[in-house]
Amino acid sequence: MVYSYYPGCTLKNKAQDLDRYARLSAQALGITLEEIENWQCCGGVYPMAKDEIATKLSSVRALADAKAHGRDLITLCSACHNVLKQVNNDMLTDEDICTRANNYLKLDEEYHGETKVVHYLEMLRDVVGFDTLKSKVVNPLTGKKIGAYYGCLLLRPGKVLQMDDPENPKIMEDFIRALGAEPVIYPMRNECCGGYVSIEDKAAAESRRNIVAASAAGFEAEMMITACPLCMYNLKKNDSNVPVYYFTELLAEALGVKD
Repeated sequence: MVYSYYPGCTLKNKAQDLDRYARLSAQALGITLEEIENWQCCGGVYPMAKDEIATKLSSVRALADAKAHGRDLITLCSACHNVLKQVNNDMLTDEDICTRANNYLKLDEEYHGETKVVHYLEMLRDVVGFDTLKSKVVNPLTGKKIGAYYGCLLLRPGKVLQMDDPENPKIMEDFIRALGAEPVIYPMRNECCGGYVSIEDKAAAESRRNIVAASAAGFEAEMMITACPLCMYNLKKNDSNVPVYYFTELLAEALGVKD
């Protein structure tokens, strides 16, 4: 299957591992990721103001490009996924926003939210299938106790993102099981780590990340995995010394394609 792929800014610099291992793993699974040409930064934060149109236009361009190629749009970064999915919902459900965005962009064909936006984890679950993924594992992560960290952006708002139950998710735990490891379910796995205030309020960010890591360590997690580059930036400095990895790195390791 071929997807239009939106990598986002961070995957081209600080989060190159998230991107590289995703590409290697997709190839091993028979999935083609066609990177969108001339994509632009999505902004990293969904603009809540109803009259804020300009900051949504880069997302609409990417969505329209996927539509023009007749493909679903796949993402990796939690923040990018959140923005693209919410903007797409605006274009589908909010006539005022849709009209103004199309008036600004003057696309060859107007865009009205037709593209399906999926996260890489959803592709693994719904297209590849976790049972099939398990059958393709050559280096099972047997014995590893892994805590999935969802954070605040991957699942919320639940009615728009529609990936999993935001209060009791299981997609990453099922992913961990498919790799042969043991998922550790801990209370803070879907709470904010404070990454968004890591520059403005270092003390708050430090407190939040240590609460999350201590929660994982308290339930005997040996490591945590995430899909969010901002969470990675913050969480990897935790005081509990719990190592944090991108989920794609463990995927590539299990599939035997980690370089």
